[in-house]
Amino acid sequence: MPSRLWDISPPVHAGSPVFPGDTPYAQQWTWTLEGVCPVNVSSLTLSSHVGAHADAPLHYAPDGAAVGALDLEPYLGPCRVIHALDARPLVTWAHLAHAVDASLPPRVLVRTYRQHPGDVWDGELSGVDPQALERLADLGVRLIGIDTASIDPADSKDLSAHQVLRRRDLRVLENLVLQQVPEGDYELIALPLKLTTADASPVRAVLRALS
Repeated sequence: MPSRLWDISPPVHAGSPVFPGDTPYAQQWTWTLEGVCPVNVSSLTLSSHVGAHADAPLHYAPDGAAVGALDLEPYLGPCRVIHALDARPLVTWAHLAHAVDASLPPRVLVRTYRQHPGDVWDGELSGVDPQALERLADLGVRLIGIDTASIDPADSKDLSAHQVLRRRDLRVLENLVLQQVPEGDYELIALPLKLTTADASPVRAVLRALS
């Protein structure tokens, strides 16, 4: 019997929210199935941070690696979903500690929304306390995921959580949809595209039940 899958990626279309001032998603048809043309082909314009996405170190460090150069291993394997509902403005260690034990896998996904905002930009999104990131890294976590558009508050200027990612060589997934996913352990599959000069990449993030 096939393992159950949870699709934890929001839909991407012209109404998908992006950080204010960033490039909205747009699609144009280059060729269409009419006359003698045998195919539909479109061109896309989009931010590298639209939908569920993986930030690369290049996003927050001028000498950081582009997303296409990153090792894929952190984006594939056992993970733990932890609920930290309504944790604003920051997810702190106190919101996570109930689900942390000696069996913690190297990937942690944090749910903060009771209902994902969908096509509405949330300027009061929950970030992650840098000290909580430090403690997760100390426990061997290599990837942190969150259901908001950023692990730093939307108005942050120093991006202190992203700087922990840089210093501890952590990977991050942002803008996941976790509202249908119970707390617990899963297999994460969320591979970024091999974009050789990009600061981030959209991903199709899914969770698979562990056998």
